[in-house]
Amino acid sequence: MKLERRKALSLAAFACVSPAVLRIAWAQAYPTRPVRVMVGFAAGGSADILARLMGQWLSERLGHQFIVENRAGAGTNIATEAVTRAPADGYTLLLTTAANFINATLYEKLSFNFMRDIAPVVLLAREPNVMVVHPSVPANTVPEFIAIARANPEKITMASGGNGAPSHVTGELFKIGTGVNLVHVPYRGAGPALSDLLAGQVQIYFAPMSAAVEYIRAGKLRALAVTATTRSEALTNVPALNEFVPGFEASQWYGIGAPRNTPAEIVGRLNVEANAVLSHPTVKARLADLGETALGGSSAAFERLIAEETEKWGRVVRFSGARPD
Repeated sequence: MKLERRKALSLAAFACVSPAVLRIAWAQAYPTRPVRVMVGFAAGGSADILARLMGQWLSERLGHQFIVENRAGAGTNIATEAVTRAPADGYTLLLTTAANFINATLYEKLSFNFMRDIAPVVLLAREPNVMVVHPSVPANTVPEFIAIARANPEKITMASGGNGAPSHVTGELFKIGTGVNLVHVPYRGAGPALSDLLAGQVQIYFAPMSAAVEYIRAGKLRALAVTATTRSEALTNVPALNEFVPGFEASQWYGIGAPRNTPAEIVGRLNVEANAVLSHPTVKARLADLGETALGGSSAAFERLIAEETEKWGRVVRFSGARPD
């Protein structure tokens, strides 16, 4: 009788625990198994590199593996759609990129709405593109390149990672701001675009900094400018493009997203842990070496950035008439 009474009292006490307390306890226990991080690009690119670094650091902090899963294709839409359809339990995350903001306008029909269906968790890093040319191009500065391009309309070829890719719309923004007419040559990713630029098959590329920086340091490509508002610590001698084209700014933004309706407590836990990682001096130095700036901040701040960048690139896509492959 005493045992049954004790059991009944225990069950009654458990029932009195508020749902909020249970959710907090659940979040504190998270994760209890491996977490998948979906990346919408092939292995080896800047997004993939950052995802794997963050996965390693978060695994060390949280005691369970954060496993990167590459689902390339459709301009990151395949990976994004997979996350929107995954259970909202914190075990499937998305490495978000600027492509997600661009795609909202670039694609007329998507099975998801990025701003509605993906919950912003944390902004990880900002990476400028870098305006690089093949050494055969007789320009050492942005003004020299603009002069050559204006004198030779539709003769200079501009590589990109694909129609509507961040490198493409950055180039379109440059064309709008300078009035030059470049011939767009889309590739299926940064790797093939860089390969043809190195071979001299194309002449200019607004490349992700992390993908191009070693070629620049080795003298295989010439950097004319970075597309951030200030110079990069990774290439201190390379000017910012807005020194020549006032107001120009085009960055790759990387973050973590989750299926909408993922419990706020889990989103908060991930945000806290990611911010702790990003504040570490070793992490900051590693990202800086890749040409990236560690950021962090609140989920709300990330959500505001998504809205601003989606509107900005929507205007560029509409003006340029860019269409997906």
